[in-house]
Amino acid sequence: MEVGAGRLQFRPARGPGLKPATMYLDHYGLREPPFSITPDPRFVYLSERHRDALAHLLYGVGQGGGGGFVQLTGEVGTGKTTLSRLLLEQLPENARVALILNPLLSPVQLLEAIAEELRLDLTGRRGDIKALVDALNVFLLDAYAAGLRVVLIIDEAQNLSAAALEQVRLLTNLETPTQKLLQIILLGQPELRDQLARPELRQLAQRITARYHLAPLDAGESEAYLRHRWAVAGGGRFPFTRTALRRLHQRSGGVPRLLNVIAERALLAGYARGEQSIGERLLNQAATEVLAPLHRLRGTWLLWGSIALLALLAFALWYWMPKRVASHAVPHVVATRPVQVPHPPAAQEPQPPLLDADAFAHRLADSGGDRQVPWTRLLALWSVRVDETDVAKAMACPPILAEGLFCASSSARLNRLAQFDRPAVLKLRTKGHTAYALLLGLGPAQALLRIDDNTFLMRRGTLEDALLGYAAVWRSTSGVEPPLQRGERGSGVDWLRGRLLPASGRSGPAMFDDDLLAAVRGAQRDAGVLADGVVGPETLLALMAADRSGPHLRKIAE
Repeated sequence: MEVGAGRLQFRPARGPGLKPATMYLDHYGLREPPFSITPDPRFVYLSERHRDALAHLLYGVGQGGGGGFVQLTGEVGTGKTTLSRLLLEQLPENARVALILNPLLSPVQLLEAIAEELRLDLTGRRGDIKALVDALNVFLLDAYAAGLRVVLIIDEAQNLSAAALEQVRLLTNLETPTQKLLQIILLGQPELRDQLARPELRQLAQRITARYHLAPLDAGESEAYLRHRWAVAGGGRFPFTRTALRRLHQRSGGVPRLLNVIAERALLAGYARGEQSIGERLLNQAATEVLAPLHRLRGTWLLWGSIALLALLAFALWYWMPKRVASHAVPHVVATRPVQVPHPPAAQEPQPPLLDADAFAHRLADSGGDRQVPWTRLLALWSVRVDETDVAKAMACPPILAEGLFCASSSARLNRLAQFDRPAVLKLRTKGHTAYALLLGLGPAQALLRIDDNTFLMRRGTLEDALLGYAAVWRSTSGVEPPLQRGERGSGVDWLRGRLLPASGRSGPAMFDDDLLAAVRGAQRDAGVLADGVVGPETLLALMAADRSGPHLRKIAE
């Protein structure tokens, strides 16, 4: 094993009885490699977005699909295939599954592959589309009579030809007078969304009853993912420094597969140098080693292209500024300062109508599942002027949207949102429709919602039944950047101690010690947040509820 010219070169160990793999594991006190890319169910880590995606798939297979399509997309390496494996493990006993892993097939080959997966007798039927469809129809009718549910899962569905996709759509025509006989799940890369948007496939697109796009992990989720795999592999002291974790997330883009590959190479580099701790420099070298040259070249061109574009914009602003007024400045997500948003006295506002459960379901259906409108309004409450690009970034809800601007999202009950005391975008589902609304106020028995351009009151119980999750935004000038945890120092820890232990009497830079850990857990329990002692986005949101700047939930008098 040699280190030369800044690049790590591994050679087989010499001598009898030497096992490099075992020595590498012994160096870190591991039982097995923690970042292997082989699909081992023991290492599966489900982030909030992965759990949400799995819930969509299970809903589609269960009572909610109605025989339509369920579409799951995501970038390469984000965990789509892992989710499909988990789905197979959690299917009900009355489900029969045809799993297609290689969709580079003609329409007739695709039908044959489906029939083979369902173990149909194809004697005399191969190459004959009508005979294959007839055999599938007989099987589906028999399965329906036996109380079975038949599911077709197509992985890498972006590789299906238009003709094969149309053949898949025609399979959903197999039905009884009351029910479709086949549930179809399409898993694919983002190109699948573009493919299904083509005019000639609009009939298929209209039959998609659930869509979900699996985004990469955010910074907090990336760290939790790495720590989970490290613990499963038997590791003790976590080797990556805080700066190395940030760099690892940046270089991988939060893609789990790249997190594994870069982390594995960084561990090997640490072993080669006899180091137990992996810092930013070693991590950067490992990432440069394993990332594809095209990926690095594209990043270089993007960098120089961005510099050129900024130079051009600077020249344009310099040239035009004398002829323009300041109000025409390009808006940006951090262009404005936080201000208190005053609400007119309740007596001056007309009483919003009270929706019953049926009217609420109709309103959600009419909204069409648009997320951009409530997100734009939420950001506007914080005096943030945005364009479509900014809204798209916000909707992904990274922990840090911009300097001093934060975001948290999770599943929650209304009691917890009342503790947070901030407006929030709610994800809702009722009577088969998933939609989004802006929560503006809460009372003991009612809630104030904005759906599209209208504001409504509704019963808390009705809203609670439909609530799937939330996302909230807030500002802070305290220097806190989640996550914070035991052993750390800095301005964020100073602020945290001042907020939770103001009477401790300590002076000088603070440390996240056992006393502060106990205080954090107490605050988490009071707010209904997981009491893990880590100040993540939700915990910080709860702590900022006492800050009276910015918008808060309106109190509904009843």
